[in-house]
Amino acid sequence: MDPINDLFNRIKNAQAVNKIATFAPYSKLKERILQILKDNGFILDYKIRKVDNKKTLKIYLKYDENNQGAIKGIKQISKPGRKVYQKAKEIKKVKSGYGIAIISTSKGLITDKEARKYKVGGEVIAHIW
Repeated sequence: MDPINDLFNRIKNAQAVNKIATFAPYSKLKERILQILKDNGFILDYKIRKVDNKKTLKIYLKYDENNQGAIKGIKQISKPGRKVYQKAKEIKKVKSGYGIAIISTSKGLITDKEARKYKVGGEVIAHIW
């Protein structure tokens, strides 16, 4: 199974039943994705925990005053069987600027706003709104 898709499914499923937190296996890529989600206000926080000599990520989810999750939708764009690349000029805003795109570039994982600012393209990992 695709590890990025697994991370997104864990977040969506936990948010659907109003859990405070969820867990996912650790990887540097997942940690960077969670850092971007935290910086853009989609999750409260995340922690790296070591259980039985294995690192795991504890993800603290964010809700509004009506108990609605901060993440309305996640769409994985690049998948293991189909990679999607965009040039800097082709990168468009997600949901008219209300969402973000996570893009893997030569500068690392960055949002669509940063990619346009630095004028770099790359592999589009996901759209989150």
